Amino acid sequence: MTFGEQPAYLRVASDLREKIVNGSLPPHTRLPSQARIREEYGVSDTVALEARKVLMAEGLVEGRSGSGTYVRERPVPRRIARSGYRPAAGASPFRQEQTAEGVHGTWESRSEQEGASAELAERLGIEPGDRVMRTRYTFREAGEPMMLSTSWEPLAVTGRTPVMLPEEGPLGGCGVVERMAAIDVVVDNVAEQVGARPGLAEELLALGGVPGHVVMVIERTYYASGRPVETADVVVPADRFRVGYHLPVR
Repeated sequence: MTFGEQPAYLRVASDLREKIVNGSLPPHTRLPSQARIREEYGVSDTVALEARKVLMAEGLVEGRSGSGTYVRERPVPRRIARSGYRPAAGASPFRQEQTAEGVHGTWESRSEQEGASAELAERLGIEPGDRVMRTRYTFREAGEPMMLSTSWEPLAVTGRTPVMLPEEGPLGGCGVVERMAAIDVVVDNVAEQVGARPGLAEELLALGGVPGHVVMVIERTYYASGRPVETADVVVPADRFRVGYHLPVR
């Protein structure tokens, strides 16, 4: 193999991928069998098998028990709007942002206390083992799971206050900025880092994804005078959604 030349299984996968993308192999069409790939491309069974594995890992095809491998329906990516924090308006930023996009968004949540891990303690500027309130969310668009989020707030900030539980009390369901303001904590900055990784099994199960699919992970932290008061991991299926930002110019 000359320098820069792709391995045979990647060349075969690339050709099959192009046929899927251009419609020559439309959704729900059975992928050529391993024997046919071997004959058509003049490759070994091993190469044919590895090429099929590549397409499956990319989420382009799916195996059906006792039937074979088929081209998957390719979803048209939809937009999830994000705009950082918003001024107090009596509603969740998620609901405001999705309403602005003409989407009916709902969510469900569950909160419980736990000790901070070393990684979480570093993000929140606290000591490992310090108590935090963890809240897990599932966000939906017209009933379909679209996003997961896990947030953590140090109980040194919110403990024994009316906003200790993010989704309960007089400000339940409001954004972090408004809730913190109610206990005289002024949020003045928010930072987000966006990355990608294969989805965890439990994440893909909750989101209706396929094993091996990639998810976007948004690590968000709210600050008040340089002190982290909330941090969260937001998980979005990368094959179905795009994250769009509205950032104010100051």
